[in-house]
Amino acid sequence: MLEDLLNPENLPDTTSSVTLVQTHISLVFVADHFVYKVKKPVNFGFLDFTTLEKRHYYCRREVELNRRLSEDLYIGVLPVREVDGRHTLGKGEGRVVDYAVKMKRIPEESLMKNLFEKGRLSNQHLTLLAQKLARFHQTAERNPEIDKFGLPEVFKVNTDENFQQVEKYVGQTIDRDVFNALSHWTEGFYSRNSELFHDRIKGGRIRDCHGDLHMEHISFYGEGVAIFDCIEFNDRFRYSDTIADTAFLLMDLEYYGGGEFSRLLWQTYAELSREGPESLPLLTFYKVYRAFVRGKVISFQLDDPAISEEEKKKAAARASSYFQLAYSYLD
Repeated sequence: MLEDLLNPENLPDTTSSVTLVQTHISLVFVADHFVYKVKKPVNFGFLDFTTLEKRHYYCRREVELNRRLSEDLYIGVLPVREVDGRHTLGKGEGRVVDYAVKMKRIPEESLMKNLFEKGRLSNQHLTLLAQKLARFHQTAERNPEIDKFGLPEVFKVNTDENFQQVEKYVGQTIDRDVFNALSHWTEGFYSRNSELFHDRIKGGRIRDCHGDLHMEHISFYGEGVAIFDCIEFNDRFRYSDTIADTAFLLMDLEYYGGGEFSRLLWQTYAELSREGPESLPLLTFYKVYRAFVRGKVISFQLDDPAISEEEKKKAAARASSYFQLAYSYLD
């Protein structure tokens, strides 16, 4: 399938070329005007794409959920068909063997990460982003079922799972001392700050959020901002405190050396969302959590046989940097 979908003749829209970008869970085929994302048949415990039915379901969920923050980017879901060993996407006849999410291709120069790296990210960009995030968080779905995910004992399932899944990478992407310190600090935070979690639930701060909010998932184009690629594969990663969503983006800015931008974004967002100083301990907690998650997810690439050894070395270095950032927040 991989080679076939890299052939422009097998795609539904005219394109001069197709390139492949891989993540630990997706094959992303980038054409001239559109992007087609196929989910890998993997099971990491927190996500399961191992059957055709599950991949179809989560493709539909991806489109539905992402339209909340990027209305016109997500076009729909297309079948991958196979006839006589040849695969086509969204065209032709044959047995359906997979599905792909079809999106408009976003100009690379519009991505927040690229704007930041080129010195073109402005205070106006941050204001637009803070306004959109604040509106989204204030109107995102909230109900008693979602509220449960703000309970410390429920959220602890996420952090426990993180440490269990990262254990195998100790000595590869994270030092034992760093791993132990982060584990001990996280356990202690729950015991010292239980009331904070309950206050957030009472204040209506637990919502159906984005779940994967970092600079590569934000685009500024025209007069607006689009936020895309939210978590579709596990509700408990989206159902969270709104500050957990925001902390991911602040952490990402800080990872790339944008501490001043992070402070400005938080100040603007906090004012719009009426976040007071009492939320700052939780902001740190969720920054630690988000940096650790990034380190974990990138570490998974070390086990992917489709990724070259050179790319795995780069992934190990990046994962280690995220774990070190998580550790730095403990100060």
